[in-house]
Amino acid sequence: MSATSSKRRPGVRPAIAVTVGEPAGIGPEISIRAAWARRHEVNCVLLGDAAFLAMTAADIDPDIRLSSLSLMAVRNGGLPHFGAERLTVIDVPLTAHVVAGQLNKENGRAVLDTLDAAIEGTRAGWFEAVVTAPLQKSTINDAGVKFSGHTEYFADQTGTPQVVMLLAGPQQGDGAPLRVALATTHLPLKDVAAALSRDGLARVLDIIHADLRHKFGIASPRILVCGLNPHAGENGYLGREEIEVITPAIEAARARGIDARGPYPADTLFQPKYLQDADCVLAMYHDQGLPVLKYATFGNGVNITLGLPLIRTSVDHGTALDLAAQGLGKADCGSMEQAIGTALAMANAVHAAP
Repeated sequence: MSATSSKRRPGVRPAIAVTVGEPAGIGPEISIRAAWARRHEVNCVLLGDAAFLAMTAADIDPDIRLSSLSLMAVRNGGLPHFGAERLTVIDVPLTAHVVAGQLNKENGRAVLDTLDAAIEGTRAGWFEAVVTAPLQKSTINDAGVKFSGHTEYFADQTGTPQVVMLLAGPQQGDGAPLRVALATTHLPLKDVAAALSRDGLARVLDIIHADLRHKFGIASPRILVCGLNPHAGENGYLGREEIEVITPAIEAARARGIDARGPYPADTLFQPKYLQDADCVLAMYHDQGLPVLKYATFGNGVNITLGLPLIRTSVDHGTALDLAAQGLGKADCGSMEQAIGTALAMANAVHAAP
């Protein structure tokens, strides 16, 4: 399966799957709002319970129109392209009634079914990309399905041996894009050093380089690499990971034609004078890079999974059950709009590639 196997027809908006996430959270609302806001440039196909989404849309704005299709109908006849005056929904029915802010394990399987439908749709050429709203891992696990997260599930279902988490977004002020990739993700801090290896970093750099070229259309990506320790180890006095692991991995990547540089001290790297010519920063662990990214992008960050044979973006926040319980109109759909826009830009880059 290629990054996008969809065949675009002239004059037809590209189609992107949007999984609406945990129904008791803010996912359905932000999915509808963002898809409606961007409907003139992209055909966002919502994957979720059609009746529940129709009710939610009517409460958000009576002018929002939805057209529902069954998954079987799309399998048999393909995805129809409605005009921008309405949103398409592929119906993935829930099992139980939804109460905003209250999790129900009876709906866990249906949430997972939306991901399966999105993957199926990219394989079949219905969609050029997938955008995912936040889900609640515990609901799926409580439903009896072992599930550790979107990223791992997409990797497993597509047979991808390794993926890389990338967060991206426009920076406050000049709006220049900031991209931060992670060498490790959700690990206790005490385990990070042991998880880093020359071969592992080599694979991460290869994935970042390949996807920046293919999915972002950057001909010669420049990657700046953080050190692990304070002051990037200070020549071994504050740790030897930079000397024994990170620097050799960078040198090997450069020998393969990858423009990777570093390791740099993380406390001084995130400055305009260093970032202005960089296409991506590779941080060694979660909280080394993401606090900077989330501060700089001010609620408009996007989570992108690199290395997959498809385009997948997501919001950079969770289900916000407490916010959902307060009723509609409280959630900010900025990150979801940005996720849709990023997925569209990536799909366009792949479509334009020779």
